[in-house]
Amino acid sequence: MSDDETELTHTDEEGEVQMVDVGDKPDTARRAVARGAIRLRPETVAAVRDDEVSKGDVLATARVGAVQAVKHTWETIPMCHQIPITNVETDFELGDERVTLDVAVKTTGKTGCEMEALEGVTTGLNVVWDMVKAAEKDADGQYPDTGIEDVRVVEKTKREL
Repeated sequence: MSDDETELTHTDEEGEVQMVDVGDKPDTARRAVARGAIRLRPETVAAVRDDEVSKGDVLATARVGAVQAVKHTWETIPMCHQIPITNVETDFELGDERVTLDVAVKTTGKTGCEMEALEGVTTGLNVVWDMVKAAEKDADGQYPDTGIEDVRVVEKTKREL
């Protein structure tokens, strides 16, 4: 790696936190996809699949939460720029003991949208957890089988306009 690739861009020469100045960068079309999963009991996944969760449609609610989170990332990640989101796509996959969520974000601007995709995934999965927590609690009110895991960026593209 070159020095440019390992340089921390959110700190100045004195180590103080700073927002990166992207003003001179050209606008480009960008897309990022993030993925994560929530581990659930098999009977909970079946209830989600069959739309039998008492709080309502889990996946529809999680989709709305994911999109909201994408649009508000700049308000929760201190050094993120407010960027124009041109599209958000969510895709859920239900396995036997997990729900996987992919969030794809598109923007046209001066900086990427991977943080927005990550925020969409984590919030979408948190919404799933919130909607099914009554079914996931054990007799002591704990969540021994429930966990959000493997959240990561799986794709990032950039092209000139």
